Parts: sequence; C-alpha cells; structure tokens
Amino acid sequence: MSNPAFEFDHIHIISQTPHDSANWYVEMFGADIVADTTSRGAPQIFMELGGKTLVIRGQRPGEVPTASRPIQPFSDFSSHNEWGTDHFGFMYHGDLRAFCDELRAKGVTLPVELKEGVGGKLLCYVSAPDGVSIELMQA
Repeated sequence: MSNPAFEFDHIHIISQTPHDSANWYVEMFGADIVADTTSRGAPQIFMELGGKTLVIRGQRPGEVPTASRPIQPFSDFSSHNEWGTDHFGFMYHGDLRAFCDELRAKGVTLPVELKEGVGGKLLCYVSAPDGVSIELMQA
C-alpha cells in the first residue's frame, strides 16, 4: 500500500506567457481558471482540470528559464530524451479519436499521433504551450 500521508496536489508550469497558456488549457481542454494572482513578482494562475490543479506562472525576477526539448517518437515509445519530468497524462472519458480531431482543427499539434498503447487502449501526445507534453489515454 502506498504512503497515505501523501496526496497529489498540483502540476506547476513556468510560462513565458502565463495568461495565454492558461487560456489555451481553457480553450483546448475545458479547464477552469479558479484564481489569477501574483506571487513573488510573477503572474500565477490556478486552474482545475480533471479534478487536479494546474498552476501556471510567469518568469520571476532573477530567473532565466531555458526552453525544453520537444517530445519525439522513438521505435515503440516517445520521450523528450532528457532527464526530469517527461510529460503528464490524463485519462479521457469520451471518444479520444474525435477529441483529437477537434484539437487538430483548432491547430493543436500531436507530435505522437493516436496509437495503440500497452493494454490495447488508444493514446496520443499533445504539444501544449511552454514545451509541455500531455499524454491523453482512452479511459
């Protein structure tokens, strides 16, 4: 049994354009902005998506963030090919194929197109703002 003292809280994204990025999650995934604040000299936007919290914040004074590498497909997996967090994922309760068609129609890039994953379920990867990769998996 996992440690019951832990509960997942949030994903924190550093963004060059935090309000534009937050709006992308609203427009593409139907996320809700629950708070738009400033913290330590930078915008900090709290969002809810799938019962989880995404925090998108801007550059703080003194920070010089570097861009992450885009995700790339390999023979039977996908990776940013660098250490650290590679991506985060959501289970999609609906027609994932149709949802991906909607995203493409809105101009969203799927660097890893729909394919059958382990266990036979469909999955794909979406390029989100700020070099973030999101895996969508058919529930």
